[in-house]
Amino acid sequence: MALDLKNDPALIAEYEAYHLAVWPEIRQSILDSGIRCMEIFRVENRLFMIMETAPEFSFEKKQAADAQNARVQEWETLMWNYQQALPTAKPGEKWVLMQSIFRI
Repeated sequence: MALDLKNDPALIAEYEAYHLAVWPEIRQSILDSGIRCMEIFRVENRLFMIMETAPEFSFEKKQAADAQNARVQEWETLMWNYQQALPTAKPGEKWVLMQSIFRI
């Protein structure tokens, strides 16, 4: 998945600092959804998220669970201070799925 950050070095540094100490409730919600491993990479202000998921994982179930989790909603609202949608994102869309074109 891909997403942009606001192109401001101070905001990018703050965003990275939050991700060095992700709230425990956020970490648990990720694991509870069936995401086994998640990594976020950054180049300039563009982020790339790579996830390894369990067979039962679905974005729809994750989205529904997140909508019911006040702490996740608080985190998402906070992170939106640093994030901006890709130019091709649909209205309300944050992270955009990438198309896999190569894997060994």
